[in-house]
Amino acid sequence: MRKKSGASVVADSLHADLYLRFLNLARAVRELPDFPALDPVEERLLNQFAAVWHQDRPLTVLQAMGLSKDVSSTTAHRRLKSLRSKGMVVLVSDEIDNRVKYVRPTVLAQDYFSRLGRCLDAARDRALSA
Repeated sequence: MRKKSGASVVADSLHADLYLRFLNLARAVRELPDFPALDPVEERLLNQFAAVWHQDRPLTVLQAMGLSKDVSSTTAHRRLKSLRSKGMVVLVSDEIDNRVKYVRPTVLAQDYFSRLGRCLDAARDRALSA
């Protein structure tokens, strides 16, 4: 095993500190009364949905159910319904085929991701000023 240089150890420490600060700030956001409590599967699915939405790609319910390889489609569908009841996503019918439904973020979900993004900025700023 190669020994790391002093600069590499400092950089690794800075990255670890940045990540831990982000986790602490993100936990605080998740505990705000502004947002519904999400279980780990809901949060993971919501993050996967966000990656698709960020690419400006439509996401059907069927695609959403198959996004996570470690979550069964039945569990994903249950969590999708839960995210919908918590106001994080909406289902919108296709204009041509009403059998096809698209999963879209709500304003609440967009605010949630925005606040998490600001946590990342804050963690970076604090780590760099320390």
